[in-house]
Amino acid sequence: MQKSLSGKVALVTGGSRGLGAATALALAEQGADVAISYAASADKAETVVSRLRDLGVRALAIRADQGDASSARPLIDAVVAHFGKLDILVNNAAIAVQGKLTDDPALDTEGLDRQWRINVLGAVATTRAAAQKLSDGGRVVFIGSGLGSRVAFPGVADYAGTKAAIVGYAKGVGRDLGPRNITVNVVQPGIMPTDMAADVADKLPPAIMDLHAIRRIATVEEVAAAVVFLAGPQAGYVTGAVLDVSGGFQI
Repeated sequence: MQKSLSGKVALVTGGSRGLGAATALALAEQGADVAISYAASADKAETVVSRLRDLGVRALAIRADQGDASSARPLIDAVVAHFGKLDILVNNAAIAVQGKLTDDPALDTEGLDRQWRINVLGAVATTRAAAQKLSDGGRVVFIGSGLGSRVAFPGVADYAGTKAAIVGYAKGVGRDLGPRNITVNVVQPGIMPTDMAADVADKLPPAIMDLHAIRRIATVEEVAAAVVFLAGPQAGYVTGAVLDVSGGFQI
């Protein structure tokens, strides 16, 4: 049986763990060859590459710090040099600096500034570099956050801001690349059991769970499935969309 992404080449940034790893594997299960980028977790990245190859696809891990915008073009060039092309870009790499209010004297402004560089400027730089190389009919998927649309609790202003910025940028890129039949969309997950949410995922207070129509957190596989749909042939007429995978957090 033909898999929906056979013959396609995908890049998942931040693909060594969490949602990035789950997305890389889900794309490979549909036949895509997959490159992942990582900033520091070389061992974890190679483990993911091994699992991808076990699925019968070509795979590659490339070290690239998304906090350094100058690393974007070499990353894209490395993918194209290895695989010969690029069809799917998943902008997943991000960090979360949360928990303190904007007027807190102990606010980690240096960390917050790096968050903006990684979550927004790094994703923008990667998209700019990829746009020149993407195959016509290609796909770009940004990983946003439910907090980009609804800030339901304090201490997340900068993180929410980075994810809201991604939505506007993605829509603009979708308009720019539409004539080439390249779709650009955003997947907004809710809370997931990833490293980013490790401190909160297992101890959410009832008040937070009350914000969800489905009273549990997401699995990374559920979110990855949404990315695979947007990356596939069935979503060829979906662009500029924001798909919430957050258990009704936005309702």
